Formats: sequence, C-alpha cells, structure tokens
Amino acid sequence: MNLGTGIKNIFATLWIGGIWVIGVIVAPILFKSLATPVAGMVAGRLFSMIGWVGIVAGAYLLVYWLLAGGLGAFRTGRLWLVIGMLVCTLVNQFALFPLIAAVKTGVSSAATGVFGGGLAQWHTISSLIYLVQALFGLAYIWQDD
Repeated sequence: MNLGTGIKNIFATLWIGGIWVIGVIVAPILFKSLATPVAGMVAGRLFSMIGWVGIVAGAYLLVYWLLAGGLGAFRTGRLWLVIGMLVCTLVNQFALFPLIAAVKTGVSSAATGVFGGGLAQWHTISSLIYLVQALFGLAYIWQDD
C-alpha cells in the first residue's frame, strides 16, 4: 500500500465512521442524557466538526480518485459516492446549519416566512440529508477497490 492509498483509507474511515458514530451512537445518547438545549448544542458542534472533516476528506478522496482513474473515474461508483457525500456535507454545513442556528435564535424569521416551517422542518431536512450521506458512505465502504 502506498502513502496515497493509506491516506485515502484513513480519510474514508474518519469521515464515514465519524458520520455513523456521531449520528447513530453519540447524538441519541446526548439527547437521552442531557437537557435538550444542552444536547442540541453539543450535537450541533459535533455535526459541524464532522462536516469539516468531511470537507477535507471529501476533497482528498475526490482528488485521489481523479488522479487514480483520470476521467474514467467518472464511470466508477466510488467517485460519484464521494461527490454525493461531499454535496450533502456542503449543503448541511453552509446552508442548513447556519439557517437552523438563525431560526433557533429567532434572528431569521424572514427565512421561516419565505421558506415555511421552522426549526423542526429544517432539522428534519438536515437529518434526511445526513441519512443520505451516511448511506452513501456505507455504499462507498461496500464497494471493492
């Protein structure tokens, strides 16, 4: 195994493993163990942190697969799974997380009025995107090299 492949495996493990550990194990425990506002704050920071891990890991994996396969990489499932996961991460990180934070503080009543719903709706949309990302991650791991 060369250095690039090793780094690829480490990034994939940190990103995909982190998504599943935070989403399936840590967040539910937080909400069962702590007051909801505190659990929400801690979970939000964890989701944000794994988002940053995903941005770095996704960028590396994208470059790795493009260098390894050239334009032919676009014919492989792995590259499209990385792209899908990265898009999910970017949408949550830069569109939904800031909107959720604004709705929580009541700063963005305009966003609620224009787009409808409130905290619960935006949280549900973000959770569904996170679930899609987690499933893409499972499919990525399932694929053979």
